[in-house]
Amino acid sequence: MPDSKRFLHPEAIKRISRLEVRARHIVEGFLSGMHRSPYFGQSVEFLQHREYVIGDDLRHVDWKVWARQDRLYIKQFEEETNLRCHLLVDVSKSMQYGNGHLNKFEYASTLAATLGYLVLRQQDSVGCVTFDDRLRTQVPGRSQHNHILAITAALSAQSHTDKTDMYAVLRNAAEGLPRRGLVVLVSDLLADRPGLIKGLRMLRQRGHDVLVFHVMDDDELDFPFNGPMRFDGMETDDFLNCNPRALREGYLAALQAFLDEVRRECAKAACDYALVRTSDPLDAVLATFLSKRLAVMNRY
Repeated sequence: MPDSKRFLHPEAIKRISRLEVRARHIVEGFLSGMHRSPYFGQSVEFLQHREYVIGDDLRHVDWKVWARQDRLYIKQFEEETNLRCHLLVDVSKSMQYGNGHLNKFEYASTLAATLGYLVLRQQDSVGCVTFDDRLRTQVPGRSQHNHILAITAALSAQSHTDKTDMYAVLRNAAEGLPRRGLVVLVSDLLADRPGLIKGLRMLRQRGHDVLVFHVMDDDELDFPFNGPMRFDGMETDDFLNCNPRALREGYLAALQAFLDEVRRECAKAACDYALVRTSDPLDAVLATFLSKRLAVMNRY
């Protein structure tokens, strides 16, 4: 049997040009390998057990539990969870950076489309917002399976010209979401940090569960540069001519302080946080999302 993870690697994903096809390929590949996954060993629709009562369908008996405990339990499933998922995707110019198979924007849009496809596959509702210094496109939440086409169209039609105003965007998103749900922010978080944290707290105060996928390129995390180089600002006209080796230690220290601050503040705001490299296969990212999704389902 082929290794499903190989088909979830950015190198393989890059070869699929249409975003909706890419999303379907990733989700189906992931779900087909879930029985081998270290993250999930059961259906994503599985909720909990309850004791067997006469008349229950024996097909839903958990025979592994019976073998261990000599008691009959039924697996409970929920076909319609009424989960409302809202995807917020950063399309600012800094997201165009990348030195791997997928740049940050390509990875983020693939991730968002994949999450959207997965939510729709489970008959839940998903909407999508793209943003830079303001909201650029807004796709309302729907649960119809072909809604993925509207989401991928919004993710594909971006110009990447502006900076990120995270607080304004999160405030507008919070005010525009009338019912609580799961808000998934996909961004490199290169924005004013007090505004970011204030916006995340506002979403939480409105009753939303929040999951932050912090997308960064390997170059940004490892700083592998050598020899004289020129670094150009992605969202400014500034540039720097330098010897990267002289900057590496200070850069990595500043980067670690940045990551620590974001993790700490997300934890304080009760937001789930995951750092994602653009070289990461999509299975671990999907597992993180499913973990959060199941937790939200159990609260609804």
